Formats: sequence, structure tokens, C-alpha cells
Amino acid sequence: MRRVVVTGIGLVSSLGNGTSQTWDALLAGTSGVTRVTRFDVSAYAAQIAAEVKGFDPLQFVEKKEVKKMDLFIQYAIAASQFAMDDSKLQVTDENATEVGAFIGSGIGGFSTIEREHSALLEGGPRKISPFFIPSAIINLAAGQVSIRFGAKGPNLATATACSASAHAVGESFEIIRRGDADAMIAGGSEAAITPMSIGGFAALRALSTRNDDPSRASRPFDKDRDGFIIGEGAGVVILEELEFAKRRGAPIYAEIVGYGLTGDAFHMTAPSEDGDGGRRVMAMALRKAGVRPEDVDYINAHGTSTFYNDKLETLAIKRCFGDHAAKLAISSTKSMTGHLLGGAGGLEAGITALAVYHQIAPPTINLDNPDPECDLDYVPHTSRRMPIRYALSNSFGFGGTNAALLFKRYEP
Repeated sequence: MRRVVVTGIGLVSSLGNGTSQTWDALLAGTSGVTRVTRFDVSAYAAQIAAEVKGFDPLQFVEKKEVKKMDLFIQYAIAASQFAMDDSKLQVTDENATEVGAFIGSGIGGFSTIEREHSALLEGGPRKISPFFIPSAIINLAAGQVSIRFGAKGPNLATATACSASAHAVGESFEIIRRGDADAMIAGGSEAAITPMSIGGFAALRALSTRNDDPSRASRPFDKDRDGFIIGEGAGVVILEELEFAKRRGAPIYAEIVGYGLTGDAFHMTAPSEDGDGGRRVMAMALRKAGVRPEDVDYINAHGTSTFYNDKLETLAIKRCFGDHAAKLAISSTKSMTGHLLGGAGGLEAGITALAVYHQIAPPTINLDNPDPECDLDYVPHTSRRMPIRYALSNSFGFGGTNAALLFKRYEP
């Protein structure tokens, strides 16, 4: 079976425009959550979010092209550029058909949809931009990335809610393993800090309303958690077949060795009450990799800071790992980045690969009063240097869609 490695990582988040800025802020336990600045939130129950700050699309996209791309596409291009530069992968006439793009998103061009709907109501159909559809639809992130780099291999997108970009990375892993490509630009992007989005998630009572204390609002596994924080940004990894990467002397962060995907078949928004979907998805990733539960050292949890997710993910980990669960280091980096929805899995795949490479587990911040039902080691407050040979990254989405990615420290 062909082996697959991570050779480049590109991150855009509320912690920084670039991989090193995001990683350094994570290790320092920095929160990216602030009051929303994009629009007036005074009438909203939830008034805080993890916005990307200081992003300039003109660093990545020509001025005339910006209006053709929703912000989620711009973030995807930026993260892909960071990842490609990091990997030093060059797409040429000789290898173009062996390089693909797979970018997931949960919602896609929400701000474009809202803007163009307002234009329709105010001025009629003639006021709708000709760029509306290609700016808003989810697969245009992968489409624009493939165009930018000339990648003529598989060109795909996923829209599996908050598992979307973890599925994109996992499916890219499978594409390379079965020989349909030698390299994939894989991950996800989201830019859903908009009036309708925040209003809609608040109507679900899913968001934190700790408006007066933004940096402490995202508190996964804490008994005082009151909902998640919408984040935005993108995470992209370059996956390559090992020999393809070695021939060009590529840097290697980690090897991806397992991928699981399951469905809860339980509820449209809540996880199954026994954590079975989460248990099965982690077990599948381990089984397909031939890895024993006791060999795993670290889990980057889905960890949304919502009541049901955190306690049921904890239960799923206990059921999957048994006695070894108490020995795992587990952290939710959403405590700092917020929840990127469909972009979360891509961001967290990159973070998990960095944790394996640097042998450091990022912390879960704001874990001041652990929930008695969340009684594992969540690396509270401070990052931890530790041996990490195998690490999992979990993503669970509305509709009961789950993904787990298993990374291994690369051993030549």
C-alpha cells in the first residue's frame, strides 16, 4: 500500500495569517475571540466570534479577481499558497495531472448569498452580480485553488458540515493511496461570521453568549461552557505519496496512516447519546492503520465547548480506548481558534501534524472548572512537550457525520 505524508501546512485563523503565527499563538495559549467587528451585533444574543484579523486578499489574489471570490475562497487560496510554499511543491507540465485539490466547507459563500439576496430585494434580479454563483458555491474553493496552481488531478469538495475538511483530507489520503494522484492540496475553509449565520446558530442556542468576556468564552470540557464560538479561516495540508515526496527532497511533517468515517443515524444536530458514532470513527481509523489504541499518545478533540459534544466525545474516547483513555493527552484548540465549522478539520489536521512533528501538545485554555463528566487529561492552560508517535484529529458534524484522521511521527 502506498504511504502518504504531510509535506506542507498552511493555516489562516483568528490567531494569525500564516502557519507559524497560528502555531506560536496556540502554544502560548492565546485566544483569538473578540467582539464581532463586521456588523452591528447589538441586537444579537451572541456578539463574539473568532475573526481573522488583518487579512489582505491582494497578497494572494489579483485585484480584478477579488470580487469574483467569496471570502471563504480567498482564505482557501491563502492557506493553499502558504502550504505550497512550505512544501516547495512545483506543479509542472509533467506532474500536473498527478496533483489534485480537495477543499471542504460547511456553508460556502454565506456573505455573498446574503449580499446578493439584499441586492435582489432592493433592486430586482438585474442587480444580481454575474459572479454570484461562482463566488458562493462550495466547490469553487477547490476549483480556484486548482486553477491557481495548475493542478489537473482530482478536483473535489465536501460539504459534510463540521466534518467537511477532515473528510477532504481523509479522502485525499485515500486518493493517493489507491494511485489516483501523487499529491493533493487538501483541507477546508469557512467564512461564516455573517448576520444570518450568527443569528441562525444563536437561534439554535448553540453559541456562547459570554459577550463581556470574549477571550474566556470558548471553554471546552469546562462545566461552565455555554456554547461554541464561530471562527473563520482555512487549513490546508499538502499530502504526497512518500516516494514522490522523497524524490524531490520534500520536508515531511508526519505520515497519515488512518482515516475513519461514520454516521450516527440519531439526530440532526446532537451526537448519539452513547457516543457510538465517535467511538466507531476513531476505532475505524485505528483498525485501518493496524494501530493499537494503546499506541496513541495525543488527540486533537472536536471539543466545541457545547454541553453535549464535550461530554459525549469524552465518552466516545473512553469507550474506544478503555483504560488507556486516562493516559491520553487531549486538547481542544477550538478554545483558542473558535470553531471554523467546515474549515475546522483542515485547520486541526495541520495543527495535529505540527504537534506530531514538534512533539508538543497544544493546550485547552479556559478549563478552570472541569465538568465531572469530562474527566480526562485535556492539557489544561499550558502546552506540553511530550513524546507523540500517533495522534488523532476528530471532527463531528450536524447530521451525525464523523471523521477521524490518524497521524504518525515520520520515521524514514
